[in-house]
Amino acid sequence: MHIQSLRYDHPDAMKLDQDVQAEYVERYGDEGDATPMDAEQFVPPRGVYLLAYDEAGRPVASGGWRRQDANPEGYEDGDAEIKRMYVVPDARGQGLARRILAALEADARAAGRTRMVLETGAMQPEAMALYESSGYAPCAKFGYYRHSPLSRCYAKPLA
Repeated sequence: MHIQSLRYDHPDAMKLDQDVQAEYVERYGDEGDATPMDAEQFVPPRGVYLLAYDEAGRPVASGGWRRQDANPEGYEDGDAEIKRMYVVPDARGQGLARRILAALEADARAAGRTRMVLETGAMQPEAMALYESSGYAPCAKFGYYRHSPLSRCYAKPLA
């Protein structure tokens, strides 16, 4: 298993993004995550996008962070927002999400970000368990879904 940095619009990243969107539709019954995102937001030093590949060269996990600063959507100066954390079903339980999360935190810290933030949903208990066991705590809601009753926001200081 190896993890590498790629553009968010790389074909492998786009494939995993389609997969995670399908899972959101399955869990929430809507059109998926409509949060506006642009590949340029994940280009260093403003962010990074990571993909994990298995021994056969198949992309099996993804995750990225993008720079956020204080704005009307509830972000704070120094925030690094995690987006598109995903592991394909047959690769779950191997610690890939935890490895990607640690790599994202290290990269954001090196880029001078002071807090990791993320938004997940009430229908994703596995994600909430991962973040809570990794030192994330519930925080004030922010971002595109901040008004949704299903939204769950978490933060972790990077200092």
